[in-house]
Amino acid sequence: MEFRRLGRTDLRVSLICLGTMTWGEQNTEADAHAQLDYALERGINFIDTAEMYPVPPKGETQGRTERYIGTWLQARKNRDKVILATKVAGRGGGPRGDFGWLRDDKQPPDLSRRQIFEAVDKSLKRLQTDYIDLYQTHWPDRLTANFGRAEYPWNDEAAVPIAETLEAMADLVKAGKIRHFGLSNETAWGVMRHLTAAERNPALPRIASIQNPYSLLNRWYESSLSEVAKLEDVGLLAYSPLAMGVLAGKYLGGAKPAGARLTLFTRFTRYSSPQAERATERYVALAQRHGLDPAQMALAFVNSRPFVTSNIIGATSLAQLKADIDSIDVKLTQEVLDGIDAIHRDQPNPSA
Repeated sequence: MEFRRLGRTDLRVSLICLGTMTWGEQNTEADAHAQLDYALERGINFIDTAEMYPVPPKGETQGRTERYIGTWLQARKNRDKVILATKVAGRGGGPRGDFGWLRDDKQPPDLSRRQIFEAVDKSLKRLQTDYIDLYQTHWPDRLTANFGRAEYPWNDEAAVPIAETLEAMADLVKAGKIRHFGLSNETAWGVMRHLTAAERNPALPRIASIQNPYSLLNRWYESSLSEVAKLEDVGLLAYSPLAMGVLAGKYLGGAKPAGARLTLFTRFTRYSSPQAERATERYVALAQRHGLDPAQMALAFVNSRPFVTSNIIGATSLAQLKADIDSIDVKLTQEVLDGIDAIHRDQPNPSA
C-alpha cells in the first residue's frame, strides 16, 4: 500500500480509502465487518463515512453505517490502527426541509455551531470512539452547483457564515473531539475562503483535504481545484472514482445486474446519460485492448494523479473490494494515458 500525507497534518493515509456508504442498505453489519477486516489486512488505514449514511439517505436507516463501524472498533479494539473520517451535513445538499430527521428538533440541517456540536456528539457515540481524525462538512451550507446541478443557484438564501463553522471546528479540536477538519463538495472559492480565514486567525483550523467527485467521467476537479490542492496542500479525497460502478462496464447495453446500485435505485442518474454511456464504452474498449480490467484502469488513473491524497473505493462484495484494492498495483503506460486523454478531449466530463 502507498501512503500520502493528509494536507499539512502529521497523518499519512493510505492511497486507497475504504468508503462505506452502502453499509446498512446494500450491506449487512457482518458484511461491513468483513470488509473492514480485509481492508486492514491489505494495508488500508483510512475509513470514510458520514452521519447520514447509508445512501440513499432515509430517516429510518440514518446512522447505521457509523454504528457498524463502531461495533467493529469495539470488537477489534484497534482504534489506533485506523484514521477515521466522517461528515456533518449542512443545508446545501438540497432544498430547505430535506433531512430534518438528522436533528433532534427536526429542523433542516445547517453548519451552525449548535448543529455541528449535536452532530459530532452523535457520531462519536455511534462510532464508539472518543475522537474523529478528520471531520468534514458534507457540502457547503450555501447552495452550489454540485451533485450534477449544472446551473449555479444565484437565488440562494442566507447561509451560515464560514467563520461560525470554522470557530465551531476550532472548539472541537480544542476539546479533543476532532483532530483535523476538511471539506467536501466544495468549490475553489470556498476552499480559498476557508484557507484565508485560517491564515488571518491561527486559532482556526486549516483545512486538510477536500472530498469531491473525480473519475474518468468527471474530471471537472482539474479545471481549478487541482491547482488549489497542489499549491495549498489541500489534497483531494476522490469519491465515485468508478462513477457508481458505471466505469466497470457492467451497465453497458442497458444491462441491469441484480443487486447493483443503479438497478436498485433509479434516482441516481448522473452517470447514466447517453454521453456518459458512449464515453464508458470507449474507456472499457481501451482497457480491454491493453489487457486491463476496466474498473482497475479507472481506479489506477485516479491513483496516479498528483493532486489526489486518497481514492475512496466502495464495494458490496469482498470480490469487488479485492479487485478495487488490487488497482494499487496497476501502473498505466503512457500509451494508455494518451488513450484516456484522447477520449476525454473528445467527450469531456459527461457526468460533471
